[in-house]
Amino acid sequence: NGNLNPFFQAMCRAQTLQFPHKRSSMVSLDSIRRDPRWRDPNLHEVISMLSHPMDPVKSNAAAYLQHLCYENDRIKQEVRQLNGVPILVELLDHPKAEVHRKACGALRNISFGKDHNNKMAIKSCDGIQALVRLLRKSSSMEVKELVTGTLWNLSSHEPLKMMVINHGLQTLTDEIIIPHSGWRRDSADPSKMQSAEWTTVFKNTSGCLRNVSSDGAEARQRLRECQGLVDALLHALQSAVLNKDTDNKSVENCVCILRNLSYHVHKEIPGAERFQEPHANHLMRSVGHQKKKNEPDCFGGKRPKGWKYGTLDLPKRTEHMKGLELLYQPEVVRLYLSLLTCSHNHNTLEAAAGALQNLAAGHWAWSSYIRATVRKEKGLPILVELLRSDVDKVVRAVAIALRNLAMDRRNKDLIGSYALRDLVGNLPCGQQHPAKNLEGDTVVSILNTIHEIITDSPENARALIQGHAVQKLVAINKSSQSARETKAASHVLQTIWAYKDLRNTLIKAGWNKGHFKVFLTISCGKQGSDDITLPLMDKNQGQQIIACIP
Repeated sequence: NGNLNPFFQAMCRAQTLQFPHKRSSMVSLDSIRRDPRWRDPNLHEVISMLSHPMDPVKSNAAAYLQHLCYENDRIKQEVRQLNGVPILVELLDHPKAEVHRKACGALRNISFGKDHNNKMAIKSCDGIQALVRLLRKSSSMEVKELVTGTLWNLSSHEPLKMMVINHGLQTLTDEIIIPHSGWRRDSADPSKMQSAEWTTVFKNTSGCLRNVSSDGAEARQRLRECQGLVDALLHALQSAVLNKDTDNKSVENCVCILRNLSYHVHKEIPGAERFQEPHANHLMRSVGHQKKKNEPDCFGGKRPKGWKYGTLDLPKRTEHMKGLELLYQPEVVRLYLSLLTCSHNHNTLEAAAGALQNLAAGHWAWSSYIRATVRKEKGLPILVELLRSDVDKVVRAVAIALRNLAMDRRNKDLIGSYALRDLVGNLPCGQQHPAKNLEGDTVVSILNTIHEIITDSPENARALIQGHAVQKLVAINKSSQSARETKAASHVLQTIWAYKDLRNTLIKAGWNKGHFKVFLTISCGKQGSDDITLPLMDKNQGQQIIACIP
């Protein structure tokens, strides 16, 4: 004890006082400050105390570091430079709960923020593995919150995402996601399932998995194949809808994970080629330009040979769907539409629309079922209503979802009838942007959706002209400062002018061929379906805690 800084001597003495925890904390701090020998220990002394043989000294030193590192990037950097991180990581395996809990708290604060060197320092001394070991062995909810909060911080750094997946994915799923979601592996009876618990540890863990799910194809597939993960996430969201609790951060995280896992699902899941429809695009567009008596109504009527787009001819199921198969089952449409109807969280709305966008993309059987199911569940009016949102990212996600849904002929007719006015209303008029002042990417998405709606549909093109859209399109084509906006507007104008039956209408309205001239060199090739969705990780996400010295 004689070698200890007086600060730590007093701290150790306070450990033996028989006071309730909170009161002893105040007594110990007051006693230290009254001691005339007291001074703040320097950082080198604090870090050296992490290796002291006395456990109370270790835990107090770690707690003090946790306090010092709160919102102080300079101190975090010095801790790293003084090799404090490896010692803290080593203490995660300490048998005393007080020691590993305080060490984890310090690491959580150190890992928070934009300085990724701190995160890499934790990784370099096998900190991710140590955190996962601690999560498995601890029964303390506080420790679990600290561990998952630290992993959430680490998962925001791109190079660490696969490492978190490799060492922690199944443990995070088994220890946190499944128990707190209310889903049970051994119960096929929905009545025996429980409601989700929106705990801090569930929020931390879902935030971590949200980040790692954005890493790429390998990461997505690892999460899809993780036993129980997709089942538990979907159950948690169903619970949220049922209990009308759809605005919290955990729901947002869950929807973002599922949106990311739905991205390129038609290309990446094992055996996807069995469901491909290689000539689907051609077949769909070959069905007459105008309504014919053999064109189906919403569900029913005669169908042209070789292409089924009017009915829901779903495959027969011989067993209960589970795991990654649940991602693209038509039943999931109702869940996303419920979220789009009930939630007021803009990130959740964007993610739910993005999930439908991803599922409706591509030319495989399941995307055809998804497009028809959205129509059957009366989802098109829900999406059209959201085009009136003042939130840019919501409008963009909805516009692209409508574009992919319009690959279904009946959807295209309905979207043309009911969505064109709102799509055109969101467009700027030359240099003058509408009240929403949407970003360029959103304007391009809207233009691409309009292009999809009027392609192979002179009726929709006529409705576009009657909606006074040409004035806006010509203005964008002629004066927009964005090459991408100009290109997208040019595609729409070229498609309109290509309908010879509409030229008289255009000329009578005062337009001529010159107005449809391309002012930017562009490729006239057919654009593919836009199934791109940005990874939804929380860029500003991190977890740190304010620590009082015990």
